[in-house]
Amino acid sequence: MFKQILLPTDGSELSERAVLAGVSFAKEAGAQVVALTALPDFRTFTADAEMLAATEDEYLATSEQRGATILAVAESAARSAGVPCTSLVVRSRQPYEAILQAARERKCDLIIMASHGRHGITGMLLGSETQKVLVHSAIPVLVYR
Repeated sequence: MFKQILLPTDGSELSERAVLAGVSFAKEAGAQVVALTALPDFRTFTADAEMLAATEDEYLATSEQRGATILAVAESAARSAGVPCTSLVVRSRQPYEAILQAARERKCDLIIMASHGRHGITGMLLGSETQKVLVHSAIPVLVYR
């Protein structure tokens, strides 16, 4: 039924558990996975400590490494399970838009993502990015809690 599953992750503990569950589901379904992490663009004015003391080139290099580290969990799980995996690091001010765009471009037929990530109290019940994906997605979204 499902052939291409998108696994967005922000590297949080719950997001990593959702990725592992998604890889397991993909194995059972005989599907491939696309692991994705959406990182913010460099901004001159920001409260993000990683951007405050960095030039744009330094920030981009550091964030690429961070993205690779985040995606390594999915790649390792997929490799261990024998599930084909493609990884994407994308830049976006709106992660939900990057998730939906990747799902369209990669012809995914399911998105599996955590109920919330790094946004703390504002997304306690259901994360803001997850909620936006649910509202705007044209394909099924499985929310992992």
